[in-house]
Amino acid sequence: MRTLIRNVLAVLAGIIIGSIVNMALIMLSPTLIPPPAGVDVNNAESLRKAMHLFEPRYFIMPFLAHAVGTFFGALAAFLIAASYKAQFAYVIGVVFLYGGVAASFMIAAPAWFIALDLLAAYLPMAWLGIQVGTV
Repeated sequence: MRTLIRNVLAVLAGIIIGSIVNMALIMLSPTLIPPPAGVDVNNAESLRKAMHLFEPRYFIMPFLAHAVGTFFGALAAFLIAASYKAQFAYVIGVVFLYGGVAASFMIAAPAWFIALDLLAAYLPMAWLGIQVGTV
């Protein structure tokens, strides 16, 4: 029973920690790379209408938020889980991947960014969290 509780807590902690890291980087993003004038980055409709104004540099922080959030979430799940550590870390990667797929439908980002984000920010970062966790 203790193993089950610890594994459930590992998944919950991974989702919470990964989400906090993701949101912290997203909230920090406009101060590091200010968006084009008149664009509200907290409004999906504003983003959709102004997407043509976004240069590749505007996608650095969203990518890092997704990748780093997934990494820390997967690492937390790996370190907390009592058994099947790698599998639970990959569960976090898949949960965040589903979020990335959903976001790609809600925010009309360029195809190159969606492909890069979905292929490199989620499952590879879960794998990296596993590698770091085993050290």
